[in-house]
Amino acid sequence: MAYDFDLFVIGAGSGGVRAARFAAGFGAKVAVAESRYLGGTCVNVGCVPKKLLVYGAHVADELEQAAGFGWTLEEGHFDWGTLIANKNREIERLNGIYRNLLLNSGVTLLQGHARLTGANEVEVEGQRYTAEHILIATGGWPQVPDIPGKELAITSNEAFYLKDLPRRVLVVGGGYIAVEFAGIFQGLGAATTLLYRGDLFLRGFDGSVRTHLKEELEKRGLDLQFNADIQRIDKLEDGSLKATLGDGRELVADCVFYATGRRPMLDNLGLENTGVELDARGYIRVDQQYQTTAPSILAIGDVIGRVQLTPVALAEGMAVARRLFKPEQYRPVDYQNIPTAVFSQPPIGTVGLTEEQALEAGHKVQVFESRFRAMKLTLTDIQEKTLMKLVVDAETDKVLGCHMVGPDAGEIIQGLGIALKAGATKQQFDETIGVHPTAAEEFVTMRTVTR
Repeated sequence: MAYDFDLFVIGAGSGGVRAARFAAGFGAKVAVAESRYLGGTCVNVGCVPKKLLVYGAHVADELEQAAGFGWTLEEGHFDWGTLIANKNREIERLNGIYRNLLLNSGVTLLQGHARLTGANEVEVEGQRYTAEHILIATGGWPQVPDIPGKELAITSNEAFYLKDLPRRVLVVGGGYIAVEFAGIFQGLGAATTLLYRGDLFLRGFDGSVRTHLKEELEKRGLDLQFNADIQRIDKLEDGSLKATLGDGRELVADCVFYATGRRPMLDNLGLENTGVELDARGYIRVDQQYQTTAPSILAIGDVIGRVQLTPVALAEGMAVARRLFKPEQYRPVDYQNIPTAVFSQPPIGTVGLTEEQALEAGHKVQVFESRFRAMKLTLTDIQEKTLMKLVVDAETDKVLGCHMVGPDAGEIIQGLGIALKAGATKQQFDETIGVHPTAAEEFVTMRTVTR
């Protein structure tokens, strides 16, 4: 049978665009359908605009530290509207880049909602197209618990477009998005409270990292309330919001921001017209080659619920393109030792196993841990401390995990990710000469076992 396209991609986020571009580069006839914005969550309402807002919030730290280096500054004034307008302009530029990447690769770009009408057929705005392979890369969507007043809350989708910076913000959640936005709102001047229903945020991260960040956020004056959850939200006469907690307490704020999880974006996708099945969590079920239970349909990225990170979606998109159209270059995605960062304030960088994971996996563990005040702060009154930690297999000397909380953690961990991927040992860390004076050199000078 002759098809309109060799590959039809639904969703122009990071994974979908990568798969489409490279498939076209390998000689395939490719189409991409997108109903919202090019670049997906990451470019538009995710990691890119979030990092720009983190930079904005961090300026307050730089201003505070300036006096220690001899600078006398006039009292600063922050304007939310300027930051958002500049952010919007940058996102528009990136949207254009994504469009050009697709079109210059020879990909057919269809603006509209795509719906599966069969195993090899997609409908976009009333027009039907056939394809030998269909790739679902529709990503995820934030969700708010079903409580009275849920419509009064916002999520990350809306936070990037607020007209004004709220004076008082309640951030609800314990994952990295909640922690990052709590730091953004507080750093830009809002009175911020972070509510989490568990004992301690960032479940799944190393215990030392979680505890250290908690202590540093409290030093900064962030109101952390654990074992706390909102039962209902009401709007008061003055326009502010009253959140009633499970223990009966009432908190009043101007904004309630929810970061309590994301769901796969499957709305009106037409999966019922195919043999595609979902797993127990509601994500699309795929095998190790991203094949769904329908032979002609594949899926990657957040919609399959594996590791929900932009670089992972990019790697999955590349793997799909190679397997289908350049099999001699195909290699599976390695999900081990994926470096990641949390752009909290201070930020987290981590790669490899946590101490808890290493012990659970049966390793005999040596831990090397260091806490210190960064050199940059020695001329100031700021008492923030950096944490660095190595988790080592005592029998093989292999470094199993690297963890950091402190300035530039994400930048530093990227390099260490290569070392762990290569199987570096603690001895090789020790024999690596440090760059002095830097914080990063602490990773190669830690000699004493903490426990």
